[in-house]
Amino acid sequence: MNKGYAVFCDADRHFYDAPHRMSADAHGGRNALYAAATRPVPEGWQRHRSGDWLALRPATSPLPAQGWKIHVSATLDNAESVLERVAEYCVPRGVAFKFVPSRYLLHTRNAKYADRSASGKFVTVYPADDEQCRTVATDLDALLAGEPGPYILSDLRWGRGPVHLRYGSFTRRHCYDERGELCPALENAEGVLVPDVRGPVFRTPEWVEFPEWLKPHLEARAEANVADLPYVFEKALHFSNGGGVYAGTDRRTGAKVVLKEARPYAGLAADGADAVARLRREQVALERLSGLGCTPEVLDSFVLGEHHFLVLEFVEGKPLNSFFARRHPLIEADPGPERLAEYTEWALRIHALVTDAVAAVHARGVVFNDLHLFNIMVSEDESSVVLLDFEAAAPAAENRRQTVANPAFVAPADRRGFDVDRYALACLRLALFIPLTSLFALDRGKSAHLAQIAARQFPVAESFLREAVEEICRDPQATPPASGNGPDAAKDTATTTVTAPAIATAPATEAAEPYLPVEPGDWPASRDSLAGAITASATPGRTDRLFPGDIAQFATAGGGQSFGYGAAGVLYALTESGAGRFAAGEEWLLARTKEPDSGTPLGFYDGLAGIAWTLERLGHRARALELAELALGQPWEALSPDLHSGLAGLGLALEGLAAATGEHTLHDAALRCADLLVRPNGGAPDGRAPRAGLLYGATGSALLFLRLYERTGDAALLDHATDALRRDLDRCVRSASGTLQVDEGWRTMPYLGAGSVGIGAVLDDHHVHRPDHDGPEGDFARARRDIVSAAQATFYAQPGLFRGAAGMVLHLSRTTTGGPGTGPADVRRQIDTLAWHAVPHQGRLAFPGEQMMRLSMDLATGSAGCLLALAAASGLPTVEDRPAQLPFLPPLRRPQNRPDTWAVQKEIVPSERKCHEHS
Repeated sequence: MNKGYAVFCDADRHFYDAPHRMSADAHGGRNALYAAATRPVPEGWQRHRSGDWLALRPATSPLPAQGWKIHVSATLDNAESVLERVAEYCVPRGVAFKFVPSRYLLHTRNAKYADRSASGKFVTVYPADDEQCRTVATDLDALLAGEPGPYILSDLRWGRGPVHLRYGSFTRRHCYDERGELCPALENAEGVLVPDVRGPVFRTPEWVEFPEWLKPHLEARAEANVADLPYVFEKALHFSNGGGVYAGTDRRTGAKVVLKEARPYAGLAADGADAVARLRREQVALERLSGLGCTPEVLDSFVLGEHHFLVLEFVEGKPLNSFFARRHPLIEADPGPERLAEYTEWALRIHALVTDAVAAVHARGVVFNDLHLFNIMVSEDESSVVLLDFEAAAPAAENRRQTVANPAFVAPADRRGFDVDRYALACLRLALFIPLTSLFALDRGKSAHLAQIAARQFPVAESFLREAVEEICRDPQATPPASGNGPDAAKDTATTTVTAPAIATAPATEAAEPYLPVEPGDWPASRDSLAGAITASATPGRTDRLFPGDIAQFATAGGGQSFGYGAAGVLYALTESGAGRFAAGEEWLLARTKEPDSGTPLGFYDGLAGIAWTLERLGHRARALELAELALGQPWEALSPDLHSGLAGLGLALEGLAAATGEHTLHDAALRCADLLVRPNGGAPDGRAPRAGLLYGATGSALLFLRLYERTGDAALLDHATDALRRDLDRCVRSASGTLQVDEGWRTMPYLGAGSVGIGAVLDDHHVHRPDHDGPEGDFARARRDIVSAAQATFYAQPGLFRGAAGMVLHLSRTTTGGPGTGPADVRRQIDTLAWHAVPHQGRLAFPGEQMMRLSMDLATGSAGCLLALAAASGLPTVEDRPAQLPFLPPLRRPQNRPDTWAVQKEIVPSERKCHEHS
């Protein structure tokens, strides 16, 4: 789970949106602006709002490009007072500054899973030079003496107050870092722009002379150390903005321990409690639960510097979520009845163990408040469980709401006390079988749909699933649980039995009406429904984005226009699928690209190259050529080598534009991209091997080489494609079941974007030109077959094109590999799987985005990508008398005698489908 997504959920009920977009009166007025943000601009000053920040500066005094800048931190309670004093100091002296303008935005920046490098920064002050910086820091330290505020990890603290300093950029300048990615820039001693590194550690650029007046503060920073502690910190297990969790050893006994760290005023929960308060809650709760055996024992606590630590018993075992990768049968293409029955028995036994543990906690008068798959430790022999992470725990008598939660188990606002844990246990019932409970944030009615799917896939008692749905959808005010609110409440609703045969008929959890307005496989009705949902979501009045999509829209300038996450990709998918042109969207994109935002990346999926390519496809050639010229005027040769943001994507876009327009300079530039990619290590600027896969690995380079070979006939380009594909295949491993996946070190990935399926797609294109490259039993032939197997799992965690089931649909419907798993019925099974993730939105079909807490309409993560995959799978002509395609991956001539994928739909009676036919 990427916890950075949570903060983008507050501003909109259905879509990810930037936190600053939340209206001032939303959520009880939590985003109301501070008074300093609403006053008239001082005479001779100018004001500018940018995201979370509101900046004020003298109109006639330009800022230095870089230097020592001052950050002031604050708590939620003293922030407005701190801001008033800083503003009253800066305005008369003509010192520019910016600040976070509301309590809500300050809260999100200091929350538990906020960006650690930016957390704590409330006010930024821009001195004119080093001498003024020293004066301002001294004055502000005296002015704010005694005021609490979180320590800013990226900065050097001035004394013991809320004033901090770091050397960095003042103005918006960009360059490419060692990975070829666009980032904020500083000018080094030679006048060259280099990355302004912003991490959770204080550092000064090597060419900057450290001021003498700062050295005492640097020395004070090193005073606290762990040498005198009775514990050895051996390994960091986890970091959050509130602190770290470490594995360690007790020097005195040699026993393993866990050390939990809490930073004061940081890592805020929903109720404003900081990490120290939550650590204290955990200690109190665990001491009350001591001796249960299903909770860790408290061994010690201490304070080091300002940081608080809790020492806990080290619990052997593995978190419950890790068992999915090795136990869950739906990671296979066609699990048999015995495998499904075995897993069902295991899941029910685990749920019973967890239920007993929660009941034991309740019996001591404690509500866990944060039950989820990562907080349940299962013993190595799988005979017992231990509940971990009690920082959100509360006495049952207080009947509190939940303040910290995993998105897949977060209780509705109407649940309090034991009801919070009951809700989580109900979610666990479904998540053990179909782990998509994060969708309940969009629609709790989805629980009945998941229960139907689970009942059809597994031999689990219908009552076990029905009770979960009833609890999830229950109105606590209208229907209190029959067992009351006592300590045994968790157990009372959890008894069940295992039934051997699979449920063949619809369970009671099935609604009278279908959950979805249309099934994804009902083409073209699904196309029309998806297209309707996408166009209905458009917000042409906004300048930052047209269609709601991934949070990547807000990560870079022009993100809302991009091909991967913004308007360009959505407009392409609508047209390519046969849904038709969206004129209002094209007008919006033309208006926003007339003067592209400064700092817009150059890449295909994240920047100008993809937008230019799309506009040409839509008939807006003049603007497309303008953007291509603008991109080529930037330092594009420093780009990373990849397809997503780098040289491979730029080269493919330029070659596509050259072929369409006859512009030879664009073709020459595409060839230059290819030349750069044949440098050692695939063109990586820092000499390091890049990631593997279509979007970020050498496979993207191979795709450029292939398309240029087709244009020029230069056999050397085909050789380069072969070499590039081999590099990525060297990064792959075969699973126990024989599937080939990209090895990322800590996990393996099968997906179209950064996994093996993307490699397989380009291997298919390579096979067109070298069908006998290494024979039917060679490396490429075996890889293609084993990658096809990786695209046949029954369950994928997400629906998206690049990291989910839609990418598997596209690959299986396009591949020329042949053999088992590539027929129409196999494609159809994967199409049916998309229904597992889908939710209705305003009466139309829609899909969630990355992390599945909100819907997405973009191509990379959401509904537009699913639309494109379904259109490609249909095999029906849409534009240019050919089926739909992903850019640069045209349809291939598939083996003969394959019946039409969509015709298979009519041959399968839903009520008679067997388990594997629902994948």
